Amino acid sequence: MLPVSFRKQARTEFDEAGDWYEKERVGLGLEFMVEIHSLIQRIASTPEQFPMLYRDVRKAVARRFPYCIYFRERNQHIIVLAVFHSARNPNLLKQRNK
Repeated sequence: MLPVSFRKQARTEFDEAGDWYEKERVGLGLEFMVEIHSLIQRIASTPEQFPMLYRDVRKAVARRFPYCIYFRERNQHIIVLAVFHSARNPNLLKQRNK
């Protein structure tokens, strides 16, 4: 399994989404975090299973929650660029990764 690190903005998105779900229903924030961590483990195990969108950025889609993880592999390391709600404009992400 490859090591994983988050860009600061991606970590903030992840934490804020977990907090939002927890406020909606006690325990739901934890369920969100477990789902995203599980997806990150899949990414770390076999990143090439996820489609490449542009340049070297790949996208992994969560099953239960409307979130995608955008990431890249660099030097045998996974860098999480965004934990992005699927309703958001993906052009915001492209601007972030220049």
